[in-house]
Amino acid sequence: MTYVPSQPSATQVLPGLAAKAKKPVVAAETAKRVQFSPSLLPYLFLAPQLLVIFVFFYWPSVQAVQSSFYIEDPFGFGSTFVGFSNYSDALFSAEYLSIAKFTGIFTILVTVFSLAIGLLLAVKADAVIRGSSAYKTLLISVYAIAPPVAGLIGMMFFDQHIGPFVKIAAFFGWHMQVGVNYFDTAFAMVFVSVWKQIPYNFIFFLSGLQSVPVSVREAAYLDCRSGVRRFWTVIMPLLAPTAFFLLIINVTYALFDTFGIIDVMVKDKAANNPITLVYKVFLDGFRGNDIGGSSAQSVILMVVVFVLTVMQFRFLEKRIHYG
Repeated sequence: MTYVPSQPSATQVLPGLAAKAKKPVVAAETAKRVQFSPSLLPYLFLAPQLLVIFVFFYWPSVQAVQSSFYIEDPFGFGSTFVGFSNYSDALFSAEYLSIAKFTGIFTILVTVFSLAIGLLLAVKADAVIRGSSAYKTLLISVYAIAPPVAGLIGMMFFDQHIGPFVKIAAFFGWHMQVGVNYFDTAFAMVFVSVWKQIPYNFIFFLSGLQSVPVSVREAAYLDCRSGVRRFWTVIMPLLAPTAFFLLIINVTYALFDTFGIIDVMVKDKAANNPITLVYKVFLDGFRGNDIGGSSAQSVILMVVVFVLTVMQFRFLEKRIHYG
C-alpha cells in the first residue's frame, strides 16, 4: 500500500495567491502617500506665502473698506464717520462717471487688440521654420520692460519734436498733440498699453499652439483645405482654455497694471487728459488727500473687477472644453 500525498485544493491555493497579490498593491499605495511626521510642517511651508497674501492683499483691502466710511484727516489726527457718503459722491459725480466710461472703453480696446495681435504673432511664429528662436526672442523681450519705462518710451515715440509716430501722422494730415488733445492722448495710452501686453499673450498662445498634437493638425488638413476655417474650427477650440485665462489677465492688466504707463504719459500735462479709475484713486488719495473718497473708489473698482470675473466664469467658461 503506497502513500500518495494529498494535493491542496483550489480553495486553499487561491486565498494564498490572492493574499500575495494584494501585498505589492498595498505597499505601492502606501509608498505613494507622502506624510509629514510633524503635523505642523505643512503649515510652516505655507506660512510665508500666506503671510505675504495677508499683509499685501487682505489687510489693505480691509483697511480700504473701513476708511471708505470715514472722512479722515490726511495727517492722521482724526476721522469722522459719514456712512455711504463717499460712495454716493463718487457714483453720482459727472467727472467720475466720465472717467468710468473712458476706463471701460480703454479696457475693451487694450484687451481686444492685445489678444488679437498676440494670437496673430503666435500663429506666425508657430509656422516659422528658420530663425524661429530669434523671432520669438525679439517678441518676448518687450515683456521685460517695466510699465513706467514703457510709458517713457511711448512718450518719446509721440514727442512733438522728435517722435517718429507724430511725423508719420503728420504725413497723413493728422496733427497729433499727445498730452494736450484728449483723443490723441487716449490713442497713445491705448497704443503703448497694447504694445506692452502683446508679449505676454504671445508666450501663452504660442505654448498652446505647440501643444496641439501633430495628428490633429494632419487630420484637420485632410478634412479642410481652407487655413482660416481649419484654424477657427479645429485649432481655436483647443486654445479656448488659454484664451479664457488670458482674457481675465488682460482685463485685470488694463484696469490696474497700466497705472505706470498712464502716470508717465499724463503727469504734469494739461488737466483735460484722459485717466482711468485706478489713476483717479491715486490722484484723490495722494494728491488731493481725500483718503475716504479714494478708499471708496478703490472698493468700487474692486467690486467691478469681482463682478466681471464672476460673469466671465459664469457665462464664458461654459463654452470652453478642457480636454
